This record gives sequence, C-alpha cells and structure tokens, in this order.
Amino acid sequence: MTDELLVVRCQLGEREAFAELVRAWHEPVWTYVRRMLDGERADDVTQEIWLAVFRGLPRLTEPGRFAPWLFTIARRAVTNRLREEYGRAEIRPDDEPVAEDPAGAVVDRAELIAGLAGLPVREREILVLFYLEDLSLEDCAEICAIPVGTVKSRLNRARRLLYDHLTERGYGRE
Repeated sequence: MTDELLVVRCQLGEREAFAELVRAWHEPVWTYVRRMLDGERADDVTQEIWLAVFRGLPRLTEPGRFAPWLFTIARRAVTNRLREEYGRAEIRPDDEPVAEDPAGAVVDRAELIAGLAGLPVREREILVLFYLEDLSLEDCAEICAIPVGTVKSRLNRARRLLYDHLTERGYGRE
C-alpha cells in the first residue's frame, strides 16, 4: 500500500492506517533523529514528531509528498531541541552532539559515525537526508527550506569535511 493511500485513509479517520504509517516510517525517522542527536534524546524527539504528524495529517494537502513533509517535521523537532539545549548552556564548538551507535562494534563504522557526528549540524543533516535516508536533492531542499544549489554545496562541503576527518585518522590511505 502506498504512503499516499495511507495518508488519505488517515485523513478519513482510519486509525489502522496511521499505525501502518508509523510502522513503515518509524525506523527511518528515528534513524534520522539519532544521527542528529544522541540515543536518549532521539526517543523523546521521535515521539514528539509522531504526535505532530498525527495532529498535522488532516491538513496535509499533498498526500503524495508525505516523506518530505514528515522529514520537515522531523527537522523542525531536531532544530527546536538543539535550540533549547543551546539556549540553556554555553556550547563550545567541541560540544557538538555526538551520535553514538551501540551496535557499531566495527572500527570503520565507528570512525564513520564519529566523523559524521563531528560535522557541523547543517552539513551532517544534508548527508543524513541524502545518503542515509536516500532522499532526492529536491526533497532535501524542501525539507531544509533551502535552494537545491545550497543542498549541493552543503553536500560537497560535508563530503570534504568527512573525507578530511577520515584521512586524518589514517583511513583511505594505501
């Protein structure tokens, strides 16, 4: 069943359709949030996202655009959480949230995750949306409310920063 059909069924009041949407999209949303925040905060923020989705679904005018709409809500929730936390404490650049992966026992994966966590939030967000969530440049632009050209430049910068980080650590050298 397509997301578009599930959204229309939700808008008609079918609770099971919402449960199906959550089952289909919970892991991608949680993964996105987890890459932007740590695991403890990711659970709370993901719950806030699904509450916002539930409240906002009746007003979604383009059911076929569910995924970008969902990730826009997720992005806003992550941004709000980071803004709240930055407002509560003085943050030094090296205090950037770290996305730890308890299942990341493999050194290469752990290094990649550490490299990703070390990126500035804007660049990390674009890498996560484009590569890990497999969204198009246009969808990333819509979610982040920026032009496609800006998405491309952030992707380029993020790749370069990640490459520099991994090269510094001795990865990618012969």
